[in-house]
Amino acid sequence: MFLMKINIFLSVLFLLCLSNNSVCQKFQSITIDTILNKKISIRALLVDKDKIWYAGDQNRFGFYNFKTGEKVEKLIQSDKLKMEFRSITQNAISIFIANIGNPAFIFKINKSDLSVEKVYSELNEKVFYDSMNFWNDKEGIAIGDPTENCLSILITKDSGQTWKKMHCKNLPKIFDGEAAFAASNTNISIKGDKAWVVSGGVKSRVFYSENKGKSWHIIETPIIQGKIMTGIFTSDFYNESIGIIAGGNYEVPYQNFQNKAMTYDGGKTWKLIADNSGFGYASCVQFVPKSKGNEIVAVGALGIHYSNDGGNTWRKLSDDNDLFTIRFINEHTAFAAGKNKIIKIVFKK
Repeated sequence: MFLMKINIFLSVLFLLCLSNNSVCQKFQSITIDTILNKKISIRALLVDKDKIWYAGDQNRFGFYNFKTGEKVEKLIQSDKLKMEFRSITQNAISIFIANIGNPAFIFKINKSDLSVEKVYSELNEKVFYDSMNFWNDKEGIAIGDPTENCLSILITKDSGQTWKKMHCKNLPKIFDGEAAFAASNTNISIKGDKAWVVSGGVKSRVFYSENKGKSWHIIETPIIQGKIMTGIFTSDFYNESIGIIAGGNYEVPYQNFQNKAMTYDGGKTWKLIADNSGFGYASCVQFVPKSKGNEIVAVGALGIHYSNDGGNTWRKLSDDNDLFTIRFINEHTAFAAGKNKIIKIVFKK
């Protein structure tokens, strides 16, 4: 009888593992290996095959090849301007980075020879670009704070060679004091032809396009809002249905209510998760690959947190509060960057 019960238990556990990936892949701990350790601030990070590309402050960009160990860092030369890059994206042959502040630039970097070309510039005392992404090799988007009464949205249709700013008459109006945050290059999420752009400040909303930015719909969210440094700082979509938004109050980093929400209908509705528990202010959230949307990792003011159940409960894996952004290369390995470092994180069951 005892052996029969054990066999039944094991059979049930096996079926649960097949039906719910999170039951079998709960991370218990992490190991951290420091890849880059120098005085630098990095909020722009992406994975390109065997390379981790980054862009940071003081005009710097570079990559780390995690297969060969090769490290390369370059400066974008400027006699007068000290640029801080917080946006990064790519297509098949180029890396694109954008700086914050005025004047605003987008630079195109050839992946093969690292040659640099300026492909966009904008002069405006209010200009401030926050995030970039591509739908495909030809079509991409960059978003920034409003210079008029709408978010600044740039669109490229020629592989990033030219970028055109959309007119406010074709975009949703924003509230005075509503903007975006350049926390981790995760203000934009893209799946298929769709895009989700998040805002914060006195209003914290989701701007949704199902046609590569041609038209936009506004979705209200339950994330905390009303002050300049409140709202959504980061977003990620696992697929076209499952997504997460997070952030909080940058000035009260321990505040862990109304700072994280999930959607299961493509962003049409958002429901708060783990109120008064889990992490406080977060600068970046990312779904774990191959987790069916159940596993999520967040980095921010209170360290590295992990959820195994779609964000309902969270477990702290590290107290490191100097990380701004994180990207997975597979279902158990990620690279994260922030204040003075890039680290490799291996998640262990």
